[in-house]
Amino acid sequence: MQFIADTHTHTIMSGHAYSTLSENMAAAAQAGLRFLCSTEHASLMPDAPHFLYFDGMRILPDSLSGVYLIRGCEVDIVDVKGTLDLPENTLKKLEWVIASLHPPVYRPAGVEAHTETWLQIARNPLVDVIGHCGDGRYRFDYETVIREFARNGKIVEINANSFRVREGSQENCRVIAQLCKKHGVRIVVSSDAHHCSWIGNFGPVPQMLQEIGFPEEQILNANYERFAATLEKKTGRSFPVING
Repeated sequence: MQFIADTHTHTIMSGHAYSTLSENMAAAAQAGLRFLCSTEHASLMPDAPHFLYFDGMRILPDSLSGVYLIRGCEVDIVDVKGTLDLPENTLKKLEWVIASLHPPVYRPAGVEAHTETWLQIARNPLVDVIGHCGDGRYRFDYETVIREFARNGKIVEINANSFRVREGSQENCRVIAQLCKKHGVRIVVSSDAHHCSWIGNFGPVPQMLQEIGFPEEQILNANYERFAATLEKKTGRSFPVING
């Protein structure tokens, strides 16, 4: 299984990552990727950039090192109501919005609360991607929520970094992927890279997807045309094939 995009990456702007945007883009080119989504944490994460950073991403070039740059954010979910830590006007300017739960912003609160939180996020039209929801600290009613993601056209991320650092993610992501398969939910596979050496490293996720027979046509970043069409619909940008 090959991938043409890494959809979740961080730079030094997130405060706890260690490479620049240019270094990440060069690493993406070296890995043979066509797209890189740059998705810094939002304002309530410790040391994360101010919302003006995201407002200003429009000045960045559309591509670096021959790789298309997708201007995004990993926005933090603040509470059970699904409040996000970037203003709506800023979110509307971004090309790729991941919503995630992190303990410094949203303390784990139990299955019922987490379920309601994700149901609220499912109904938010400004959120494109559901970030690393296999985290064992934030268990929820998977069947109910994945069905709602399907109804609202959300993309579910299977996060390779979670398999290493978030307890229970390997088992939970398998269940989530199986439910995405069942309900026709599109997914992306991401590295969640915090250093350029991790860009395009998807660890054991592809093998897990093969083991459960996950349909390739539901994996957005496993196909150039599929991923480009999704971005074109979201952003209005045009993505011709690189080098033919």
